[in-house]
Amino acid sequence: MIATSSSLRVYLAPGATDMRKSIDGLALIVSEVLVLNPFSESLFVFSNRGRNKLKILHWQTNGFWLYYRRLEKGRFHWPRQGDSEQAISLTQRELNWLLDGLPIEQKKAHQPLSYQSMI
Repeated sequence: MIATSSSLRVYLAPGATDMRKSIDGLALIVSEVLVLNPFSESLFVFSNRGRNKLKILHWQTNGFWLYYRRLEKGRFHWPRQGDSEQAISLTQRELNWLLDGLPIEQKKAHQPLSYQSMI
């Protein structure tokens, strides 16, 4: 299970990533291509060209986690961003939708509410 917290950020790497890359190769993509800090409190999500495999890189305290998911049927609904190499920022909720096989744009989903008092 992926550790979550309110300060945890989620970034998708645009395009396809070679799934033979391990922790060091993915961390290098994060720092050199996405120009982000792989040691930050963030999840970095990568997908293959077929969109049926994902890897998630996550730094925690004193080491990296590398999560891997392979779909036997179907594909992940990966957002398109043109030719940009800039990371796509998601909420944890959108990541859960993506992992559940849904598009990240859920127009029928309940919108988060924030109240300060009952009156």
